[in-house]
Amino acid sequence: MDERSCHISNAAYFGGKHWYMKYLLLSFGLLFCMQTMQAQQTVLPTYKPENLALYKTVVALDSTFFHAYNTCGMATMADMFDEDIEFYHDRGGLSTSKKDLLQALQNNICNKVTRILIAGTIEVYEIPGYGAIEMGWHKFFNNQEPNAPQHASKFVQIWKNANGKWTLARVVSLH
Repeated sequence: MDERSCHISNAAYFGGKHWYMKYLLLSFGLLFCMQTMQAQQTVLPTYKPENLALYKTVVALDSTFFHAYNTCGMATMADMFDEDIEFYHDRGGLSTSKKDLLQALQNNICNKVTRILIAGTIEVYEIPGYGAIEMGWHKFFNNQEPNAPQHASKFVQIWKNANGKWTLARVVSLH
């Protein structure tokens, strides 16, 4: 094989006479796409409570309520649910009857399910003149199905403060 045939063969293999220009353009194109994708990524801010006293109050309310939930403290849960409760569940639908909600908890949750808060996930936002929004992540352990996989679920709770008495007015439970 002579030198000329080897040169033609290499040029054909790399896409023609100006293969390096195609390579250069492709490289710059990929670099541009990668930079555009990085620029479009949004960095979420780290949560920091604006009102530390309110944050601590709501975290304590959450702890009290879910201690009752985990130990079948029906009287505590009844006292903490607002009379006008709205409970939105992505699988079970909407419940607006405090009596029916408490009955469902008694029948389906008591001594069967344990709620586990995922540490550091609670966020609290004040609703001036009303109360606060609590958001966070938790898991549930069903002792009736101990081998069932656990997964994190998002929750949103709206706490109502009427003359210093906090009640759980709205709950959004997502799985």
